[in-house]
Amino acid sequence: MHTEPRSTPETLSELVDSYQATGRYVLTRDEALEELGISDEALKKAVQRLVVKRRLSVPRRGFFVIVPMEYREAEAPPPAWYIDELMKFSGLRYYVGLLSAASLHGAAHHQPQEFQVVTNKQLRPTVAGRARLRFFRKRYIERVPTMEIKTETGTMRVSTPEATALDLLRYLEGAGHLGNVATVLADLAEKMDGHRLVEAAKLDGELSNAQRLGHILDQVGASNIAVPLAAWVAAQRPRFVPLRSDRSTRRAAKDARWHVLVNEKVEAET
Repeated sequence: MHTEPRSTPETLSELVDSYQATGRYVLTRDEALEELGISDEALKKAVQRLVVKRRLSVPRRGFFVIVPMEYREAEAPPPAWYIDELMKFSGLRYYVGLLSAASLHGAAHHQPQEFQVVTNKQLRPTVAGRARLRFFRKRYIERVPTMEIKTETGTMRVSTPEATALDLLRYLEGAGHLGNVATVLADLAEKMDGHRLVEAAKLDGELSNAQRLGHILDQVGASNIAVPLAAWVAAQRPRFVPLRSDRSTRRAAKDARWHVLVNEKVEAET
């Protein structure tokens, strides 16, 4: 647990130094105003000066990230250092998901170009230094199986491997093309459990996601993981769904196991 700064800083620069000395890397506008007893306008100017000096980064209005010396060139520490406190500051439920979660679970075939976060409200992307944070909205976020992962500064919530796999199909625009999804799933399957996958699919609430996921798991040689899922899907008496909902199914082959109309050939990269 972080301790509060002991000394009485007189400038924002001193306050930032005192916070970092106690292991804290975030500072809010309200905290700074209370600590320093200055006007909002004076604080705004002080923040601007420290942003120019790459001592602070501002991913969200009123929320400041302290930049340690080793991250001055990047202009901000990694999002994992502050995402939990940023989302608490925003008053939103969240978990790190999609390609970012897959990478954390060891599926690092492709390092994601953005830090991907699922939350219960539509948020615009934000930038902190060289890092881009992208947000995806999920209505019933509390249903998603998550786990806590330790970070340099505390912990953050991350979707489980099974929930991550389902999200890759739900948010295809964030996961890239199906070939990229297949490549990630080939690695992620090693961390997945078949029975936990069924439970995650039940909570996901969209049978079509489970059907498409099952088809791709077969394509990447992970059919054994998908055995319990196939039995559950069959019990739901599914209708046929297109693998790609935005493409014609006129000449699509039928995958009878998953009731998927295969209107795109999926190949994982090696």
